[in-house]
Amino acid sequence: MALNFTDLTLEELEDYRPDLPEPGGLDAFWNSTIAEARAAGGEVVRTPLDGPIAELVIEDLVFPGFAGDPVRGWVIRPKDAAPRAAVVQFIGYGGGRGLPGEHLGWASAGYVHVVMDTRGQGSGWGGGGGTADPHGSGPAAAGYLTRGIESPETYYYRRVYTDAVRLLDAVAAFPEVDASRIAVTGVSQGGGISIAAAALSSHVAAVMPDVPFLCDFPRSTTRTPLPPFTEVTKYLSVHRDRVADVLATLSYFDGAVLASRISAPALFSVALMDDVVLPSSVFAAYHRLASTDREIEVYAHNGHEGGGPFQWLRQTSWLADRFGAPLA
Repeated sequence: MALNFTDLTLEELEDYRPDLPEPGGLDAFWNSTIAEARAAGGEVVRTPLDGPIAELVIEDLVFPGFAGDPVRGWVIRPKDAAPRAAVVQFIGYGGGRGLPGEHLGWASAGYVHVVMDTRGQGSGWGGGGGTADPHGSGPAAAGYLTRGIESPETYYYRRVYTDAVRLLDAVAAFPEVDASRIAVTGVSQGGGISIAAAALSSHVAAVMPDVPFLCDFPRSTTRTPLPPFTEVTKYLSVHRDRVADVLATLSYFDGAVLASRISAPALFSVALMDDVVLPSSVFAAYHRLASTDREIEVYAHNGHEGGGPFQWLRQTSWLADRFGAPLA
């Protein structure tokens, strides 16, 4: 945890609205990307999993993501098959879907909980991942943030964001899910993916990003003291002639740009001592929301761990106010 505020004061953050122009053809880029992924087809497979968790149903999930690539996940739900509200969770940087026992909270609260593996990740922390990323990239710094950064078409997060949209397509068709009540959430990278998913999918009825990563790239890549944003800094220290091209690519994936396409209710969280995701980058995305129902929970004395279990309790109350009981 940082020892003091890493960014602007709260008063300055409440006024922070950077000029982040949208790249030309942003909507056309994403519309065609998602249409191509849907046209690639692929089968959704859910396989019941035996194990020690006796009071919930655990299913191994495989669904078609970008280019129809198989992406893994978990479905964790109450035993009955009545349609319920669902929470779709995306994972933080370097982690994978892990083990089902790491994800019991939302299903225990009565929701259908779906966890998406992040392609190519899963060996940095937690219980591991199981999804390959079969697409290569040009020269990149260590990590994931500069893979394929030469263009929007080749960038790594084009595939990840598309995976998230295709997962929501699948979840909306689950017979146990009330398709009108699907929320997305995640911490750090998972929060950034949840912003993108809410911006790009019509199936999202609520979005709950915690200390979201992948926002306000121009500021984050020059001011954040710790990785992963420093991966871009390192890349540009070598590829000195590519600054404008790199920022142009990143603008297609910037949560603070995509947030303007979100009208669903939104609950953000931010930590003022965060030295991994600067609070200003979170407020940049929050202020761009088109949502009229929006709130941000501020943790003044926390770093990138943010609100942790306190924020989960806040989310359960906030979501119940908007969705009602999970089984309704």
